Amino acid sequence: MEALDVKIMGRDFRIACKPDERAALQQAVNIVETKMSAIRNTGKVVGLDKIAVMAALQIAHESLVGSNQSNPVLGLDIETIERKIEAIEQLIDVSLNPASKPKNADLFD
Repeated sequence: MEALDVKIMGRDFRIACKPDERAALQQAVNIVETKMSAIRNTGKVVGLDKIAVMAALQIAHESLVGSNQSNPVLGLDIETIERKIEAIEQLIDVSLNPASKPKNADLFD
């Protein structure tokens, strides 16, 4: 396992990943950062936790219905999508309660 240091909404995260999953995980981080930034910039949703939940819902919805053909999540197999959703959920859990470790503590250093 390697560590991937990422920044989402100004917060640093270190995520353990396999070398062959590094690019896909970085792509997932980019998707999450883009969605969260877009939601924050509307000014309609306040609070990192609410922004994270809204971004997760939008990403999941787009991956299920394919409403955004330029979305790089589309075309991934269901297992990859499920792993990405789990990673997003863990990021949300950590952002809501930074003092606690996520369920899969081995994903974060």
